[in-house]
Amino acid sequence: MRRITRNRILIWIIALGVLNFALYTFFYWYFQGDASNGFIQDGRYFLRGHFLHAADGRISEAVSRGIWIYSYVHSITIWPTAGAVLMSMLILSRPHIIATINSDAPFNGRILVNAGLLLVATVSLVGMGIFILNFVQALEAAGAGRNYGL
Repeated sequence: MRRITRNRILIWIIALGVLNFALYTFFYWYFQGDASNGFIQDGRYFLRGHFLHAADGRISEAVSRGIWIYSYVHSITIWPTAGAVLMSMLILSRPHIIATINSDAPFNGRILVNAGLLLVATVSLVGMGIFILNFVQALEAAGAGRNYGL
């Protein structure tokens, strides 16, 4: 792949990532929280927004199951989105990082960039996995009629 094509793709990934984060922030504000901070009680779904109105957060009025699921799924997407944006930025800046690292440094720029890519990918995947696991557990608890997340 030509460098210019790769760079355009990476810039699009960054732009879409920023858009996803902006939409998440808007809906977090609009619904006064999100499902990953919320809970399910007696078959009703609640969102919680930390630090929007008070230090201990605020619990929303009950929302529909669809809004709660949308909110949780959108929370899950933040992990791979942040990872993709950071990895794209690292790849775009790789030539500058490699050129900046002094040749007598204990490691070279290539190792630094690759270690950064590995770290970002690992943290993004683990974070996303934890959120997916919590989401599945919440849905299973709701299906069994149990309270979740209190």
